[in-house]
Amino acid sequence: MLDAFILILFMVIVGALIGGVTNSLAIKMLFRPYRAYYIGKFKVPFTPGLIPKRRGELAEQLGKMVVDHLITPESLQKKVMNEEFQKDVTGWLTEELKPVFTSDKSVNEWLNILQVPVSSERLNEWLEEWVADKLKDAKASYTSRTLEESLPEKWQEKVSESIPKLVDFIADRAETYFTSPEGKMKVKVMIDDFLKERGMLGNMLGMFLGNTSVADKVQPEIVKFIKHEGTQEILFNLLTKEWAKLKQMKLEEFIDRLPEEDLIRSAQTSLVKLVNIEGHLSKPLRQWLEPHQETFFNTELPKWVDKGTDLLSQKIPNLMEKMHLQHIVQEQVESFSVGRLEELVLGISRREFKMITYLGALLGGVIGIVQGIIALLIS
Repeated sequence: MLDAFILILFMVIVGALIGGVTNSLAIKMLFRPYRAYYIGKFKVPFTPGLIPKRRGELAEQLGKMVVDHLITPESLQKKVMNEEFQKDVTGWLTEELKPVFTSDKSVNEWLNILQVPVSSERLNEWLEEWVADKLKDAKASYTSRTLEESLPEKWQEKVSESIPKLVDFIADRAETYFTSPEGKMKVKVMIDDFLKERGMLGNMLGMFLGNTSVADKVQPEIVKFIKHEGTQEILFNLLTKEWAKLKQMKLEEFIDRLPEEDLIRSAQTSLVKLVNIEGHLSKPLRQWLEPHQETFFNTELPKWVDKGTDLLSQKIPNLMEKMHLQHIVQEQVESFSVGRLEELVLGISRREFKMITYLGALLGGVIGIVQGIIALLIS
């Protein structure tokens, strides 16, 4: 009986050793040896190991697996459009941007930090160039036009409607002038000059009538003439005709008389002074952004993130195609050394490989028991 027990125990130990060692050797042969060995021209069988031998195929299959099953456009789109992901992005952007909104650094300093090639001098130059181009374009565009073609119709109507008011204004000013002491004196001087030009006849007429009485008599008649409806009608018709003539004049008749270079320089200087770019860029950035901070972070930023993720989601398939993700994975795997691949696989599956080895030993032991029993039965 003792001999039978020793036989079965011996068979179990041998079977367990064979099963465990065989499985362990099989696992090792997945990776080792790392390279092929030769005896003369004859290559030693099972060299290199399975994974080193099929590394190219493995890299290709891993690339396909990543693109087709792991990192797919659909999975990335689902992740990007996930509400929690959008909240995380919004929170991250808020943390990153809040120091900018409260920064004491000037706009100029931020432009330098961000390496944006913009300065007040460059902006002023651009503004001056823009003014010069616009004025020259306007001159070239309007030179061949008449004033009527250039002015808006509403403006022309306002000018026409203003002519009667202008007639009344001229008549009132003329009446006020000729009824004033200055106007009376001017009438007297004009009468004196008139009589002097007539020689002796004028002197005799002046001595006979008296200059003062003539001026006193002429002045009211001048005022009556000014206030007469016929005079105002003549003045109205005159101004209307002159306005009609003026509308038919070409703008080049006005523009050519203007000093173009002086006009451009004046417009440039005025606009640069009005805009005051240097003053704005010298202010702290928070002075521009703080008033809008609450609206930006609570309203605008979530909208931008939503629109940005939506746009990114639409572009993901094309982006992944352009990135050639499969080739990237394949190239990375092929660039790994076999030792690195072994570390990666064993680092993930070391426990499972040990269980396979133990399972082999267990099966070997069971087979040893069966073999021992069969040997005893036969004997």
